[in-house]
Amino acid sequence: MVTTQSEMGRNRTGIATSPKLTEEMIAGVNEFSPSPVGGDESVIAKIREDYARDAEPLGSVPPPMSVKGVAKAALRGVKGERPTQFVDKLGERLAFERTGVRLYEALISKFDVSGGFDGGPTRAELEQIQREEYEHFRMLVEAVEQTGGDPTVVTPSADLHATMSSGILAVMVDPRTSFTQCLEAALLAELADNAAWEALAELASQGGDDALAQRFLAAQQEEVLHLANVKAWLAAAQGRSVP
Repeated sequence: MVTTQSEMGRNRTGIATSPKLTEEMIAGVNEFSPSPVGGDESVIAKIREDYARDAEPLGSVPPPMSVKGVAKAALRGVKGERPTQFVDKLGERLAFERTGVRLYEALISKFDVSGGFDGGPTRAELEQIQREEYEHFRMLVEAVEQTGGDPTVVTPSADLHATMSSGILAVMVDPRTSFTQCLEAALLAELADNAAWEALAELASQGGDDALAQRFLAAQQEEVLHLANVKAWLAAAQGRSVP
C-alpha cells in the first residue's frame, strides 16, 4: 500500500539547523549586498515594465482555413461577438485535454509503483478518467475542424495554459514525488478544467452553436465527477472527511 504521509528525516533547508553558519551568511549578505539601491524592488519593476511595453503579443489566432469557417466567423462578427475568442478558447481546451491524457498516464505510472491506499482510486478508475480526457480531446479536434480551424495550431490561450500547467506535469513525472502528491497536482488540473469548460460552453451558446454547447456541458459534467473523485481520494489519503 502507498505511504500517504511524509516521513521525518534530516531536512536541512531551514536556517535553525546551523545557527553559526546562519550568522556568517547574514554577515556576508550585509557586507556584499547585491542590490545597488539597498533592496528596493523598484529597479526590477521598471525593467519588467520596459520589457512589457516592447514585447510582442503571446501569439495570434489564424484565419479560418475553409469557406464555411470564414462564414461562421463573419456571422459572429455581425452579432457583435469576438470570433477569434471562441477559436482561441477551443485551442486552449484542446491543448489542455491533450495534456490531461498525459497527466493521467503519468499518474497511473505512479500508482503502478506505489500501489493504492484505503479510500483511494483503483487503476481502473484512473484509466476511466484518462479515457474520458482523450474523448474530450477528440471532440475538441472535431469542434475546431467544424469551425474551419486547424487543430494543430497553438493559439495564445493554449500557449498561456501550457505554461501555467507545466508545473503540474513536472510534478507528475518527478521520480521523487509520491502518488498522493501527484493527486494534489491532479486536483489543480481538475479545478482549472471545470471552470474552463463552463466558459467554453457559454461562448458556443452565444455564437448560436447550441449543439456544440451541449457537448461541452456534457464534458463539463464528466469533469465535475473527476474533480469530486480526486477530492475524495485526497481526503482519504490525508485522513480527512470526504468534502
